[in-house]
Amino acid sequence: MSQSANTLELLAPAKTAEIGRAAILHGADAVYIGGPSFGARENAGNTVSEIAALVEFAHRYHARIFATLNTILHDAELEPARKLVHELHDAGVDALIVQDMGLLELDLPPIALHASTQCDIRTPEKARFLADVGFSQIVLARELSLREIAAIRAAVPEDTVLEHFIHGALCVAFSGQCYISHAHTGRSANRGDCSQACRLPYTLQDDQGRVVAFEKHLLSVKDNNQSDNLEALIDAGVRSFKIEGRYKDAGYVKNITGHYRLLLDAILERRPELLPASSGRTQLFFTPNPDKTFHRGSTDYFATGRRADIGAFDTPAFVGLPLGTVTRIGADWFEIETAAALANGDGLTYMHKREVVGVQANTVAAVGKALWRIVPNEPVAALPGLRPGTPISRNRDHAWEQGLNRTSAERRIDIWARFDETADGFALTLHDGDGISASASLAWEKQPAREAERAEATLREQLARFGGSDFALLELTIAWSQPWFLPASAVNKLRREAVERLEAARLAAYRRPARKAAAEPPAIYPEAALSYLANVYNPAARAFYARHGVKLIAAAYEAHEEPGEVSLMITKHCLRYSFSLCPKQAKGVTGVQGQVRAEPMTLVNGNERLT
Repeated sequence: MSQSANTLELLAPAKTAEIGRAAILHGADAVYIGGPSFGARENAGNTVSEIAALVEFAHRYHARIFATLNTILHDAELEPARKLVHELHDAGVDALIVQDMGLLELDLPPIALHASTQCDIRTPEKARFLADVGFSQIVLARELSLREIAAIRAAVPEDTVLEHFIHGALCVAFSGQCYISHAHTGRSANRGDCSQACRLPYTLQDDQGRVVAFEKHLLSVKDNNQSDNLEALIDAGVRSFKIEGRYKDAGYVKNITGHYRLLLDAILERRPELLPASSGRTQLFFTPNPDKTFHRGSTDYFATGRRADIGAFDTPAFVGLPLGTVTRIGADWFEIETAAALANGDGLTYMHKREVVGVQANTVAAVGKALWRIVPNEPVAALPGLRPGTPISRNRDHAWEQGLNRTSAERRIDIWARFDETADGFALTLHDGDGISASASLAWEKQPAREAERAEATLREQLARFGGSDFALLELTIAWSQPWFLPASAVNKLRREAVERLEAARLAAYRRPARKAAAEPPAIYPEAALSYLANVYNPAARAFYARHGVKLIAAAYEAHEEPGEVSLMITKHCLRYSFSLCPKQAKGVTGVQGQVRAEPMTLVNGNERLT
C-alpha cells in the first residue's frame, strides 16, 4: 500500500527483530528499529541480517521497516555510516530516521529519509526547510500543541508526512537539546548514551536559598498518552502515529500497539476518507490496557495547552494501578481488601517516605469476599511502613502478562477465491483487498462425483483451509458445469500453490518509498548563524549548512569548544508553573498580582547546581 495524504500509519518500536514481528502481528503499519550502530540507543542494536528477515516479514503485509541512524556522527564515523546505509538499503529497509545532516552530503543509495525528532522540529520554517532538502517524513517535537502542528502542516508540501509521538516516555528537554548527561558523565544523549539525569532526585531552591521542594524527581515527567487526542491530531495533519519504546519488552509493544490499533481502526471505520497504511486485519486475543504496562502516570503533555500536573515528581518508577488497602498483618502474611482477582507472582507496591516499596506476592489466597491473604517473597517485618490502612497498587498483573506471553494476536489479509473448471482440469484464483490476484491450475481427468451435494460441501471445506497462511477467506465462488470427484490431496495442493503465488505476487507488487529529491536551487536555512544547539559534529554537516546559506556554524557541545557556561537543557517544562509560582498564573489574582516574580531558581543534586 502506498502512503497518501489520507493514509494513517501506526508506527511501533522494536528493540529486536522478534519484537518487530510481534508489533506487526499486533497491528503496526510500520516498525522502527536500530541497526548495529549509530541508532541512538546504546543497547538496542540488531544485525543487518536480522533486519533483513524482519523486512521480509513486514512486506508480506505491505508494512514498512524504518532503520534508526539518528546519532550525531564524528568525522571518523562518516564512512562506516555511509557503508551501513548501503547495507540497510540492500536489506530492503524502507527509510532511514536521521539526525545528522552530514549524511545528506554522502553518497547514499536512493533510500527515503525521515528527520528524527532530535532535529528539534518546532517551527513551520524548520519543517519546510527539511521537506525541501529531501525528507519525506518529519518527526515533530513532542511539545507541540495541536495548533502548532496544524501550522506546520500548512507550511509543508502535501507529500510530506508529519509523524508525532502518541505514547511512551517523555524526555523533559526538547529532543536533541539536552546536554546534562554529557556535561555530568561524558555520555551524550545525541550519541545514543543518555545517563538519564532527568530521573534523579533534586532539591529546588529559590533565589534566597529557601527550599521549594526537597529531594523530588523534578525533571521527571509523566508518560505521553494521546489516546483521547487521536482524531484531533489527524485533523491537525498528523499521519504517522509513533509509539516510543526501543528499550521496551515484547509485552509493552504488544499491549500498546494493540491499544492504538483498536482506536485507529474505530476512526477508520467512522471516516471512510481515511485509509490504513498496510494490509490485513489484526485480531487480538487479549484486552489491551496501557495502565498495565510500565508508565509513570499519563499526560497529553502540551497537545491541548499547558498543564501544571505533567510531572512524575514522586518517583520515576512504575507504581501500577490502585488495588486496595491493607486490613491485617500477620507474621508472614498481610491481607488486603480488593475487588480485583490476584494471582501468585503479582507485583505489588506502596509508598513509604516518598519512596516506592515493591514486593512480589509468592502466594495469594482468597479468605473472604473481596479479601485476599498475601505471602510476600520477603519477610513482612522487613517491609518498611507496611501497616493496616496502607494503600496497595499492583504494577505486575501476572495472569494478564501470562496471556501476553502466549500467542496474543494474529493478522490476516482478506481474500476472495474462485474455483473454476478448465479445459484440462481446474483452477483456483485468489484476489486480495489491495487488488492483487494469483491463480494456480491443476490438470485433472474429470470424473462425475457420486454424491453431488457432498462433493461440493467437501470441496468448500478443503478450499477454506487458509489457517496456516497470512490469508482469511471471505467468500468462495465455485463455477463448474457439474460436481466432479476431486481427492482432498489434489485440492490441498491446488490451494497451497495458489497461496504461494499470491504471496509472491504481493511481494512483487510492493514498492519501497522513493528518496525524495531535494529542491533546486538548494533551500536556504531559516537562520544565518548556528550555535552549538545545532549539533554540528563533523565536516560533512558543516558543509551541508554552508551549502544552504548558513554563515556562522558553531561546533556541537560534544566537540568541547564552548567557552564558559552554556544552557544544558532547553525545555518547555516549567517548575515555577508546576508549583504555582509563575507570574502568569498570578496575573489578575487580587492580592497576589505583582507579588510573584520570575527570579532565578536552582536545582541541587549532590554537588551539582543547575540554575
